[in-house]
Amino acid sequence: MATTAKTKVDSPTKEMTVEEKLQALHELQTILSEIDRIKTLRGELPLEVQDLEDEVAGLETRIQNYKNEIEDLASKVSAKKIEINNAKDLIEKYKAQQENVRNNKEFDFLSKEMEFQSLEIELCEKRIREFTAQSKTKSEELAASTEVLQEKKADLESKKSELDDIIAETKQDEERLRNKAKKLEANIEVRLLTAFKRIRKNARNGLAIVPIQRDACGGCFNKIPPQKQMDVKMRKKIIVCEYCGRVMIDSELAGVE
Repeated sequence: MATTAKTKVDSPTKEMTVEEKLQALHELQTILSEIDRIKTLRGELPLEVQDLEDEVAGLETRIQNYKNEIEDLASKVSAKKIEINNAKDLIEKYKAQQENVRNNKEFDFLSKEMEFQSLEIELCEKRIREFTAQSKTKSEELAASTEVLQEKKADLESKKSELDDIIAETKQDEERLRNKAKKLEANIEVRLLTAFKRIRKNARNGLAIVPIQRDACGGCFNKIPPQKQMDVKMRKKIIVCEYCGRVMIDSELAGVE
């Protein structure tokens, strides 16, 4: 007689009741609200630090450009001074040649060349004055930008230090809360968790699940009909506010009076 092998069938994992789901969502909301509070402590500091870092980087680029322009102007001045010296050498050369000319034609030619070189000297001197004036203006702008840069750097260091202190004070608490939230999220069904996160994202204060208090929704404060309040207290199904879309729970489940 053949024996029939008995196959052991694992019992399915017990599904959470609606009340347990609501409790889990409320606990998750409490944790996430505490994380939001920690972020609020930091305020606008992270954005201020980022803005200051951008300003400092921009000022450093501008200062480097001023330095490059000043160096370029100095090179141009040096080049014009060399041209002036060359022109002066040519004038001296033409003067010496005039002493040995054979006719008026050669004398006039050398005179015109000397006159041309004199004009070149005047033009170079004019360019030197222009370059020097531009260099002075750039130097003044460089000094002003450098002063602003030092102020911004000092402000940045102060803001960074303030932000680092706040992060240091709250980092451990935030990490603990985030780990706790992750463990809790793992026990909530995906569809429900996705809906919860969507509601929370759209809510102005980040609250996705709220208690009914004084016959009104704790999120938008609109009055809730008595029958719906009773349904919420029964905890037999998940009920959302028809006005703001938040999940509603009774005040006892929320632990509030």
